[in-house]
Amino acid sequence: MEDGICRQSRHVSYLGVMPKLWNETIDAHRRAVRDATLDTTAALVTQHGLLSVTMSKIAEETGIGRATLYKYFPDVGAILTAWHERQVAGHLEQLIAIRDRAGDAGEKLKAVLEAYAFISHEHHGTELAARLHKGEHAARAQQRLSHLIRDLLTEGARIGDIRDDIAPGELAIFCLHALAAASSLPSKAAVRRLVAVTLAGLRPLRAGRR
Repeated sequence: MEDGICRQSRHVSYLGVMPKLWNETIDAHRRAVRDATLDTTAALVTQHGLLSVTMSKIAEETGIGRATLYKYFPDVGAILTAWHERQVAGHLEQLIAIRDRAGDAGEKLKAVLEAYAFISHEHHGTELAARLHKGEHAARAQQRLSHLIRDLLTEGARIGDIRDDIAPGELAIFCLHALAAASSLPSKAAVRRLVAVTLAGLRPLRAGRR
């Protein structure tokens, strides 16, 4: 009887644990193939231009078969969209983490705006960026970013650090448009000056000033 229980226990362990490990291994492999495909495609477009990149070239550079590649993505455009979605999600996570690490409302706002400006500065002016920022996923990400900044502005206005004569939502749009100019600035010092000017425009109006 005891041997039978042990054998049954081993059988349950095999059925319960091994498939989970197997599935996790397969999922990890799929993620690795997907990430490699996204990175390779973005690099090829940056080096050679969008029109020069084909599914065959991506498969060759990634080291996987064309048939396998087509199981993951139908075309180059789908790969680039997935790559950009991953980039945008990563930037949003970065900004949220920066907000959560900073101190009071004013410090949070400054840290987030500065980080966003540097992201804009580092990912500027490429053919790939111009094409992908027109997608629906980019519009959704922009809305989430706007809400993130709006909430920080709302808190700043509540404690008197941010002007309250303009709605926080409008100020958030102002911040995003102002800091988008960081993409064309020549240096990090110039980016910091842009952030300082933007923050100055958010401060409460002085008494008697119109």
